[in-house]
Parts: sequence; structure tokens; C-alpha cells
Amino acid sequence: MTRDPTKMKIWTRYFDSKLSRSEGRRVPKEASIPNPSLEAIIWASRDAGISKMKREENLSHPSRPYSKEGMLILSSKDALQATRAESKEGVLQSIGLRLRKNFNEAKNDQNKGESKKNFNSRQKFSQRKSFKNKSKSSNRRSKFGR
Repeated sequence: MTRDPTKMKIWTRYFDSKLSRSEGRRVPKEASIPNPSLEAIIWASRDAGISKMKREENLSHPSRPYSKEGMLILSSKDALQATRAESKEGVLQSIGLRLRKNFNEAKNDQNKGESKKNFNSRQKFSQRKSFKNKSKSSNRRSKFGR
């Protein structure tokens, strides 16, 4: 199969921080996230200013035929212009940095939401617990006639 220089193929494994470089990661750890989804990469590409793209879901990378990870096909000209990069590696790093930024923002938002939920659930639990204790003590009093 011949390579088409007008298109850039981007696999999700290029941005997986759990993989080593020899296993398929192509960006630095600072520009990668654990288990990236194709949708997250699409959002990061849009943030980078890339508009011409096509998604191919449920495709497997030739070196990993058992995993259906998906691929994003970009217009080389559009990607290079939008990211102001000189090569595919520059485009990948630009997308990866935005992917990492979006991942950290989502993680921070989730942590803020969980801390509020935990506080509320602790408060409800303590109220429920005190209610149970009162009902048990009142039952004991009635049984023993005190």
C-alpha cells in the first residue's frame, strides 16, 4: 500500500502515556494521557485549529491487530498550517499538548465535584447514623419500661 502525502494518519496509541516509545507512543509523556479515546483526540485537534479530518472507528493498528482503537485522518496541508509545525511530529506534539491540557482540566473539574459530593454524603451519613442511634435507644427504653 502506498503512502498518500496529502493525508496524515493519527492513531490513538500515539498519545497513550501507558505505552513506551517502542510500544507505539510518539509524543513525550508531557503531551500524552492514559488510555486516550478517539473522541478526545478529535477535540484536541479542533482546539489546535485543524478542521479537515475524518475519523475511522474500530480500526486496529497493524502492530496491534487485537485492539480496535480507531484512527484519525487529517489533511496534511491543513494540519501543518493550523499548528504551524514543519512535520507530522510537530502536529502530534501540538495535539498532544492540547489533549493533556483538556485532560487535566477535566480531572480538576471532576475532583472539585467529588469533594462536594463526599462532603454531602458524609453529612447525610452522619445524620442518618444519629437518627438510627436515637431510634434504637428509644426502643430499648420502651422494652424495659424505663
